[in-house]
Amino acid sequence: MTHADSRVTIPGDKGLIGDVLSTGDPRLGRHPDRDPEIKRLVGFHPCRQVLGIPLLAGLETYGVMLFGHPSSDYFNAERVELLEAIGQQAMVALQNARLYRDLEQEKERIMQIEEEARSRLARDLHDGPTQSVAALAMRVNFARRLLERDPKAASQELFKVEDLARRTTKEIRHMLFTLRPLILESQGLVMALKQLAEKVKDTLEQNVIIEADPDVAKNLEMGKQSIIFYMTEEAVSNATKHAQAEHIWVRLKNEGDLFILEVEDDGVGFNVGAVDKDYAQRGSLGMVNMRERTELLNGLFHLESEDGVGTRITVVVPVTEECAERLHRPGGLSD
Repeated sequence: MTHADSRVTIPGDKGLIGDVLSTGDPRLGRHPDRDPEIKRLVGFHPCRQVLGIPLLAGLETYGVMLFGHPSSDYFNAERVELLEAIGQQAMVALQNARLYRDLEQEKERIMQIEEEARSRLARDLHDGPTQSVAALAMRVNFARRLLERDPKAASQELFKVEDLARRTTKEIRHMLFTLRPLILESQGLVMALKQLAEKVKDTLEQNVIIEADPDVAKNLEMGKQSIIFYMTEEAVSNATKHAQAEHIWVRLKNEGDLFILEVEDDGVGFNVGAVDKDYAQRGSLGMVNMRERTELLNGLFHLESEDGVGTRITVVVPVTEECAERLHRPGGLSD
């Protein structure tokens, strides 16, 4: 093969290569210099016979191995069988390389998600309980000084300290709940989301409405329920911080072998294209986390929003492996 051949891009939809890819079977051809695609490879011009072996594994296509020879009858049955075995080994090597690459990427994604979770926890602790505890210390100090000069004012100040301490306790309990909602393991996804809605209402005075049948998630493994819970918590958190919404709706439903999550708000909305364009510079990975978690579920993520209209996030999760294959095939579930 020449150096120029290494820069050639072949579509793989015509001639012998296209035939091998479409049928998934080895093919023999003559005069590769006349083939509509192989003729672009100068190294094959002296050959009189060419053999194409597909590199396929299930629905995955890795490519085609091409062998050429100057003799027009070189590729007999025995040699074809040997080269097919070489092709199988090459395919295994490619699969292993792809799996290793995917594993490394997955590890990086998980580390990124964990780092974002730690950063968000640190921000929440700094903006919430840490500030409140500092304020408590200042108020207690002020009340202690008032005790000697004005006991009545000191008593009123202590009432304020008590109220602040109660609110701080609520914030900490809400943070602990989002870190590890024990009710999710004991009573399932719907009850965990209802408790989340109660805590958001109690802590932030934000209306979160859960629309779901009690048994809607019964066919989902606990691991998937946990991922969906954290995705929902992320979406609700984004809405409470940025949407200025009066209501946030969380809807769970089943459609055949599909589990569907919708989180919608009636807030200010935003320009999706503009936000996606500079998302990396904004220092937040919330939407990225939701997309990554959707991929972990083999699902589909869809975001709709407009300025002044509100936002709706839809996550479609296949319940079975067969449904997952259909969902990601060309044409989706329509076939």
